[in-house]
Amino acid sequence: MSYQTEEEQVERIKEVWHRHGVPVLTGIVLALAGVFGWNGWSNYQETKAANASAVYQSMLESVLQDDSEAGRTRGAELAEQLRSDYPGTRYALFAALMQARLAVEAGDFDAAETLLRDVARNGKDAALQEVARQRLARVLAQLERAEEGLELFSTPVTGELLASREEVRGDLLLSLGRLSDARQAYQAALEATVDQRARPQLQLKLDDLAEEAS
Repeated sequence: MSYQTEEEQVERIKEVWHRHGVPVLTGIVLALAGVFGWNGWSNYQETKAANASAVYQSMLESVLQDDSEAGRTRGAELAEQLRSDYPGTRYALFAALMQARLAVEAGDFDAAETLLRDVARNGKDAALQEVARQRLARVLAQLERAEEGLELFSTPVTGELLASREEVRGDLLLSLGRLSDARQAYQAALEATVDQRARPQLQLKLDDLAEEAS
């Protein structure tokens, strides 16, 4: 449609605005709010991840570089901060694994069990959950619950995770006096190991069992 005069064009624009101006403006505002809202959320998430990473790095430095009671205490505090301030993140789960390690070193196996069960249930991926299960099995063995530890390994795994799992199973079976089963587990661990030279302890365990059997 064409307009003969500028006045008619202006009147037409006014008419359209009066009819549709508010919905159009509302749509524009909502669209902009969505864009700015998403950008704000993305920036918040990035900042949150960066902060969590910094705390995690400080935790590792405290525990791994400062092998003292003060360093371990500081590491435990930072691990608790990660779990409290950044729940649901991978950093929080890694922090729980570190807290469990520190609890084991302090002889607090009950606390280690609680932490490892949480990671085993809520880990972000299967590999992380398996690591937690293997550590939990060792903790249960310390609590004289090796049979319960063996029951943790129902989910299939492959590769190095299978190798480490079978070694843990072998250790638990050995503690229960099931020498033949332990020998089979160690052999399975050795066969699943990509580079057997990297795990000489496996062959030693097998050799020790062979000597006991002879």
